Amino acid sequence: MARLNLVFPEDQFYFTTQLTVRITDINAGRHLANDSMISMISEARARFLYQFGIEEVSVNDTGIIVTDLATTYKQEAFARDKLVFEVGLMDLNRYGGDIIFRISKADSGELVALAKSGFVFYDFTTSKVAPMPDDFRVRFPGVNNIEH
Repeated sequence: MARLNLVFPEDQFYFTTQLTVRITDINAGRHLANDSMISMISEARARFLYQFGIEEVSVNDTGIIVTDLATTYKQEAFARDKLVFEVGLMDLNRYGGDIIFRISKADSGELVALAKSGFVFYDFTTSKVAPMPDDFRVRFPGVNNIEH
């Protein structure tokens, strides 16, 4: 089976946050469990959106839904490790794009994982994919080139 290879441009990261691996995040192999990493990625995504004033579901019932998630692990993380989540955007289109993550250990800078989460804007009233709102488009460099 072919291995997944994630490569991200340096200029696409807009936000950094730190999360600590809890003892309850550890699996039988004594390292950070996959399901816990997904939860941490979701928390980092929520913090990123909040930092830029983006509601996951706005007052007009348009929001962001995750369409896929890809993660590659580079090394283990353990209980009480402080992890730095660098978060950004790439491959934006009229309806969404990818939120990207680079996760490393705060104390050493060692890379723990890379991930990307596809998303689309979604109208919860009509249950249909919706175009990217203008207020999202103006918050990030390079997004203004997207066709309306």
